[in-house]
Amino acid sequence: MSKLSKLFTRASTGLDAPLVTIEVHISSGLPGFSIVGLPEGAVRESKDRVRSAIMTSKFKFPKGRITVSLAPANLPKSGGRYDLPIAIGLLIASEQIKPNININAFEFYGELGLDGSLRATEGLLPAIIASSQAKHCLILPSQNSGQYTLVNEAIIYPCTHLLKVCEFLQGVSNVDKLVHNLTDNQPIYHNDFSQVKGQYHAKRALEIAASGGHNLLLVGPPGSGKTMLSERLPSIMPPLSTDKALERASIYSIANKPLDITQLKVRSFRSPHHSSSAVALVGGGSNPKPGEISLAHEGVLFLDELPEFPRSVLEALRQPLENGKIHLSRAAQQTTFPANFQLIGAMNPCPCGFYGNGTAKCHCTSDQIDRYKNKISGPLLDRIDMLLTVPPLPKEILLNQNTDNVENSETIRTRVINAHNIQLKRQAKSNDKLAPDEIEKFTNLNQDNKQLLSSVIDKLSLSARAYHRILKVARTIADLENSETVDKAHLIEAIGYRRFDN
Repeated sequence: MSKLSKLFTRASTGLDAPLVTIEVHISSGLPGFSIVGLPEGAVRESKDRVRSAIMTSKFKFPKGRITVSLAPANLPKSGGRYDLPIAIGLLIASEQIKPNININAFEFYGELGLDGSLRATEGLLPAIIASSQAKHCLILPSQNSGQYTLVNEAIIYPCTHLLKVCEFLQGVSNVDKLVHNLTDNQPIYHNDFSQVKGQYHAKRALEIAASGGHNLLLVGPPGSGKTMLSERLPSIMPPLSTDKALERASIYSIANKPLDITQLKVRSFRSPHHSSSAVALVGGGSNPKPGEISLAHEGVLFLDELPEFPRSVLEALRQPLENGKIHLSRAAQQTTFPANFQLIGAMNPCPCGFYGNGTAKCHCTSDQIDRYKNKISGPLLDRIDMLLTVPPLPKEILLNQNTDNVENSETIRTRVINAHNIQLKRQAKSNDKLAPDEIEKFTNLNQDNKQLLSSVIDKLSLSARAYHRILKVARTIADLENSETVDKAHLIEAIGYRRFDN
């Protein structure tokens, strides 16, 4: 006589977590154990882990023909998360355990050790969020419970062993459930602009970039503070909303990257080495994983020594810079990851780094300087809103230990948040996301300002994209001054950040 059981879990496809129904059927016939439903290698191997876990937990492994179906059949399944639901399904179908709870109200996750212990499983946060929205309870490894209590009102039962799960399902023992209501904890910043001496022009540019979400390129000699300034940009950016923080945490979960809970609402700062490949930067693999641009989602992607990156790697950034997402197509799977990052680049003015520096002599020839600068393509530069020259720090400022009049990040962040809120109230998005028709609507230039821009377009040979980016930056400068109109002073400052078009 055949026996059947059914349980629920979820797969992982990008940031989506589609529901997977696990059906276990035991019938008479020659002993066999097959798993159907597009299982990948780790899932096919689960039958050996499940067999050992059941036997070492003092249960009997069912005899007969065992078929495990992972539905829907056309959805690829990967990872060890299916071990626990398959084992529970086998024990229910073989009538070795009889749940006294509504099994359909639960979802099961976890990789099994050969001794029946539950091991942590990567990439569960999207599944936890989807399960919570479906009003399902979750049974998962205890190692996963800490981070995944981020999900508001998720009901989680953390377990350490297959036996503990079986006892809980049968009502023999209790498992303390975790119900977490997410609170608005104050973000903690480890870097502060008060630690940076001088460089007031650079701080101003970073304040504008943070307020409007603009991309920025810093050019200056070694030791001028380009990296130090960039690392402190997240400390003046508006904190993430709860939804955006969970989206960022989901990306980290899929990539199996640790995320400090105290930094949940602090914007990401990712700084990959210039030897990174295109796949490391944009993501990929046979089972696509997020790359650095997705890990920097709603945060900062800092590329130090920008010309040292392979040109093919830099060109891969062009589409995500425009769209705020990356589409990864592979033979077996197509995935879309969010990549709404703010690009901050840093480079030297020449290969030796001392061109135009009065305190050091540059030994680079004009051909070497041209080749160095030409490593960055025009189309990529066109997508960068602002360029700033960072001069070396004068020794008088460097030796001055009086920091009483230096603005800290909290003061600057207050102005940034105010400008950001103005943008959200006016257009429900930051200025860098404005469409061309919206830019014209919200800048509304007078005739004198149009004449000024006309002469700049001719002088700098600006593209339509560069023209619109000047207007976006000018709109952000006006927002920082709480001005409803974009005035000539705002335009002149914005034009000053397009000098690389000359």
